Amino acid sequence: LFDDSYPNITHFVKVLGWIEIGHDEDSPVTSFIRAINPGGIVWEGENQYKSLDEAFQDLERGLGEWMLKEAIE
Repeated sequence: LFDDSYPNITHFVKVLGWIEIGHDEDSPVTSFIRAINPGGIVWEGENQYKSLDEAFQDLERGLGEWMLKEAIE
């Protein structure tokens, strides 16, 4: 299950915000994957990944770090 493999992404999407995947030629944002909440972009990934799973793994780590930082502050 996605929820078991990516608990940080699951929590973020259910409670805190949304994710965007892919490139938008009309946007100045160049990351392939990013996490956004009502305040704006909270995490941006790399421009390219070898696989979608690699992108999700990076997002999972990034959101975990971001949520831990937000809980501390």
